[in-house]
Amino acid sequence: MTDTADGSPSARVRPAAPRAEGQWAYGQREPLNSNEEIKKDEDPLRVRERIEEVYAHRGFATIDPADLRSRFRWWGLYTQRRPGIEGGRTAALQPEELEDEFFMLRVRIDGGRLDLAQLRVIAEISTEFARDTADITDRQNIQLHWVRIEDMPEIWRRLEKVGLSTTEACGDCPRVVVGSPVAGIAEDELIDATPAIEEITARFIGDPQLSNLPRKFKSAVTWLADVPYEINDLAFLGAVHPEHGPGFDIRVGGGLSTAPMLAQRIGAWVPLDRVPEVWEGVTRLFRDYGYRRLRNRARLKYLVADWGVERFRAVLENEYLHHPLADGPPPVLPDRPIDHIGVHRQRDGRFYVGAAPVVGRTSGTVLAALADVARAHGSTRIRLTPHQKLLVLDVAQPQSLVRALRGLGLEAEPSGWRRNTMACTGIEYCKLAIVDTKQRAATVITELEQRLRDQHIDISINVNGCPNACARTQIADVGLKGQVMNGPDGSQVDGFQVHLGGSLALSRDSDGRVGRKLRGLKVTADELPDYIERLALRYVAGRSDAAQSFAHWADSAPEEELR
Repeated sequence: MTDTADGSPSARVRPAAPRAEGQWAYGQREPLNSNEEIKKDEDPLRVRERIEEVYAHRGFATIDPADLRSRFRWWGLYTQRRPGIEGGRTAALQPEELEDEFFMLRVRIDGGRLDLAQLRVIAEISTEFARDTADITDRQNIQLHWVRIEDMPEIWRRLEKVGLSTTEACGDCPRVVVGSPVAGIAEDELIDATPAIEEITARFIGDPQLSNLPRKFKSAVTWLADVPYEINDLAFLGAVHPEHGPGFDIRVGGGLSTAPMLAQRIGAWVPLDRVPEVWEGVTRLFRDYGYRRLRNRARLKYLVADWGVERFRAVLENEYLHHPLADGPPPVLPDRPIDHIGVHRQRDGRFYVGAAPVVGRTSGTVLAALADVARAHGSTRIRLTPHQKLLVLDVAQPQSLVRALRGLGLEAEPSGWRRNTMACTGIEYCKLAIVDTKQRAATVITELEQRLRDQHIDISINVNGCPNACARTQIADVGLKGQVMNGPDGSQVDGFQVHLGGSLALSRDSDGRVGRKLRGLKVTADELPDYIERLALRYVAGRSDAAQSFAHWADSAPEEELR
């Protein structure tokens, strides 16, 4: 399919769409909601000119609301939550009542790759412009807080000088491309997917042809199954074709939030050099056929669910690639899930060390010290993982590095609780959140480390401040979705709805499944340590053998055992 100047599909005779869903491919160009109207009025990427030339000089009060609450996202900017607003008021207040005059800024780090110069610049920006905040996200980004609009031109200048960007870090556009943090160095890797990620970001990020999608578009390109590929709109995962050799299996339609769906295989295989072409084809297909009428049905997963993967593949091949894809086998998954924490040998004989901050929380001060420690141990490369962790590559003496990282609060030999717990931003900064997450998760980790220090229990805990599942509530062993609930005395307190037994297919003996929601199973925030301790001990006592995962145990355990 060819494109016109505004990025829309060229005229083509098609049968009428079954209903007006705002699909461009059927000529449904009239915006059907306010978000689509804003994007039609102007390419959101152009808002940077106003930030640099107007808002940075005139201040927050002069920002157009359409820019502030929509277009700014295309440059990684969200207003953060005004301090002191309780979670119970989140849904009752207007945006202008919730938002502070400061921003969360998301720095996109495709594939999680950082050199020391880039790490130092992020650290400097954090300490100078963001009150020493820096959180590692579960999509390999770095999030900063307390950023002023007046400082954005200088922040962009410093980031771009070292090859970093905030372009399309948020918004209805292609988000950061997730990749293996050990791409190019892993002993078990047959293809380094880095060239594909680099070509995708160089050619398509910031491209006005792809900057107006129906909703956000998340993708992953990796040889190893060490990223959560099943929850992406589009994922390429390493697979060996019986005739053509190593390449990539293709999956589409993943996503969580209030209607979780796992990505489905389309049964096709591509070599490394064609990954960018297929990535572009899927993105354009989503742009043209995606639903733009309702925001809550605009993700690619809904189109895939309605069409099915056979039709999706046929449209992709016939209208966008103009040639068939090779059929291919499914990937062969590893014996155990890979999280890279600890000391691991690289293919060149050196080592990398994976360390866990507490639920991704670091600071500019810590990142600057990390750069110094890495340099002292002969490393110039850092990687971020999609599990809120970090790696130091190319080390000859790993045990010395392990001790040095511990001194920074970055633990390479963490407890299972610290290793397996993630948390979203939460009410501290997020306007959508209802409860605290980061500090609450840190408290739970500390409590469980003390109470169960003699037990080896492998349970993941994902803590989310609202229903949007940024911390992947539904695919954790224990997923906690924040809400306000009645406490023991009847007063309203912070609490969590509990999801149990979710998982992803990251190893041969695991499968992708959404966790169970038991009727009425809610836990107050203060009761969390007691509840998870009780649940963990019941799992240890009730599992069929030491190899049975929590997800499989929870799937078949009686309800009373899970309460």
